[in-house]
Amino acid sequence: MVKIRLKRMGMKKKPFYRLVVTDSRNPRDGRFIEELGYYNPVSEPVALKIDHERAKYWLGVGAQPTDTVRGLLKKGGVL
Repeated sequence: MVKIRLKRMGMKKKPFYRLVVTDSRNPRDGRFIEELGYYNPVSEPVALKIDHERAKYWLGVGAQPTDTVRGLLKKGGVL
């Protein structure tokens, strides 16, 4: 199953996430199909960038977002 989820990056205590499309069997920070954007909860204000066209494409072909990503997509105006 194809999922849209967060890939954790950044240093200890300073998380930075990338929104990626991946096979659900791959590890969290492992191989991915495509990167859709990023999310930085530490910065002021919170940084969120999403490629709307590609996100809509992947949702259209059946990719399932995780609960956290679903909230970010709503906040970013994709859903």
